[in-house]
Amino acid sequence: MTTSPLPLIDDAITESGPRKKRPDVLPGERKQVGMHILLTIAALYFLLPIWWLVVAGTKSTQGLFNGTGGPLWFDQNFALFDNIAQLATYNGGIYVRWLGNSFLYAFGGGVGATVLAVLAGYAFAKYRFRGRSVSFMVLLASVMVPATALVIPTYVLFNNLGLTNTVWAVILPSLLSPFGVYLMRVYIQDAIPDELLDAARVDGSGEFRTFATIALPLMRPAIVTVLLLSVVGGWNNYFLPLAMLSDQTLLPVTVGLNTWQVQSNSATAGGLVWNLVTSGSLVSVIPLIIAFLLLQKYWQGGLSMGSIK
Repeated sequence: MTTSPLPLIDDAITESGPRKKRPDVLPGERKQVGMHILLTIAALYFLLPIWWLVVAGTKSTQGLFNGTGGPLWFDQNFALFDNIAQLATYNGGIYVRWLGNSFLYAFGGGVGATVLAVLAGYAFAKYRFRGRSVSFMVLLASVMVPATALVIPTYVLFNNLGLTNTVWAVILPSLLSPFGVYLMRVYIQDAIPDELLDAARVDGSGEFRTFATIALPLMRPAIVTVLLLSVVGGWNNYFLPLAMLSDQTLLPVTVGLNTWQVQSNSATAGGLVWNLVTSGSLVSVIPLIIAFLLLQKYWQGGLSMGSIK
C-alpha cells in the first residue's frame, strides 16, 4: 500500500488568497531611523563647540593659528599642561583669583536664590493670603523681562548705595530668581498633597517642623534643579559684573578672560595670550560638568518617584 505524497503548499498562496509580502521597512521603523538621524545631527551640533574648546585648550598661541592639525584636531605640540602652568603664574596668578570669584558669586548667589525660591514657592503653593494671585502675576511678568534690561537700573541703585565695585553688587542681584520661584510653586502643588500637611498639623506638628521634615524632603528634585540653574546662571554671568566691577581682582572668570581677549586683539598690548584664553575657558567649564555629574542622581531619583506616583 502506497501513500500519495502531501501536496506542496505554495507559501505565497493561502485559502484566503495571495499572502502579502512584508515590506522591508515599516513606516514606524522609517520614522525611528529619521528621528535617530535628527538626534545625531543635534548632538554633533552641540558637541562640536565643546570639542573645539578641548582641542584649542591643548595648543599654544602659535599652534592655534599655524598648527598642523587644523582647528578641529590636535597640534603636534601638546601644550595643555604648559598653558595651565601659565594660567597659575601669568600676571601674578590673577586667573586663580578670578576663578575663586566665580565660585563665590555663583555658589553664594545660587544657594541664596535657591533658599528664597523654596520659601516663596512653598508659600505661594500652600498658603492662602491676601494678594497672592496679584503677587504671582507680578512674578510671572518679571520672568518675561530680560536680565540685561535690569543691569543699568540696578547699577544706578547700587551706586547710590555705595555698593558698586564690591562683591555684594554681584551677589545681591543674583539672589532674586523669579523663574526659580515659579518652578518651585508648580512642583510643590503636585508633589506635596494638602492632605499630607493637614495630617501632620492634626498630629501636633508646627508649621516649621512640617515644612522641614515633611515638605522639604519631597522637594529635593526641584531644589537641585533650581540650584543648578542658579549656579550655572551665576557662573556664566557676564554683563552684570562687567557693569558693576572695575577692580581687576574682583572680576569673575568670564569678564577676566574677556580682558585677555581684548589684550590679544590690541596691537599695543604686552603680548598675545590666546592660548591662555582658550585653556582658561576650558578650565572654567570643568566645575559645571562636575556639578552636573554629581547631582544627576537626584534628578533620576525624582523622576522615579514621579513615575511611581
